[in-house]
Amino acid sequence: MARPPLALTRPVSRSFADCELTYLARAPIDVGIAEAQHAEYERALGACGWRVQRLPSAHDMPDAVFIEDTAVVLDEVAIITRPGAASRVGEVAAVAAALDGLRPVLHVAAPGTMDGGDVLVTGRSMFIGCSTRTNLDAIAQVRRMVAPHGYRVTAVAVGGCLHLKSAASSLGEGRLLINPQWAPAELHSLDCIEIHPEEPQAANVVHAGPRLLAPSAHPRTRERLEEHGFEVMTVDVSELAKAEGAVTCCSLLIP
Repeated sequence: MARPPLALTRPVSRSFADCELTYLARAPIDVGIAEAQHAEYERALGACGWRVQRLPSAHDMPDAVFIEDTAVVLDEVAIITRPGAASRVGEVAAVAAALDGLRPVLHVAAPGTMDGGDVLVTGRSMFIGCSTRTNLDAIAQVRRMVAPHGYRVTAVAVGGCLHLKSAASSLGEGRLLINPQWAPAELHSLDCIEIHPEEPQAANVVHAGPRLLAPSAHPRTRERLEEHGFEVMTVDVSELAKAEGAVTCCSLLIP
């Protein structure tokens, strides 16, 4: 019997309240509540059929819970990123060690900077956001890495939000959920479902196999997804969101 697919996570650090912020004003963060929400998120991944493996705590790294930013995992290779915030560069070593043996591991090198949250994969197309965290040098490096495997990389501009996946995320089967105000023009011609306009943060969901995992804060967008035939499981990530986190940020999914 095949083992369930793997989801890598990392605990909320004790220094989480000192997280990096770009678009949000700093607000008080209750680390205990954040830990409870993250544990519920992990349980939801398990309910969606994923085998959750927690990496070691990194209490001196406030943003370590947002493990998605440290790697891009494809069927063929795993690409270890070089996060755009200097405080996050130390997060990648433990993730690289966890991925070693699961995929051939490649690394983005200086002067490239990249957060995994800027990388949107749909089929053999990779859209990579040029943002405050990801630069063109890193995008060029990734383009060279994935070309032998048949991926086409398109660099797109990110505006109005931290990462490309704040503006658009995959629903599977080539379909995307987008915030049309933030999503780059290159995505608008694809098969897209738009979020409810009163929920601008709702475009980030996890395609977790037969279900979508979405924040409970966006019920109107959930209704839209269900009207399109998706089964949606929601989790409360309100405390994590104060650190500009979202549901894709908190795991690395390895089918």
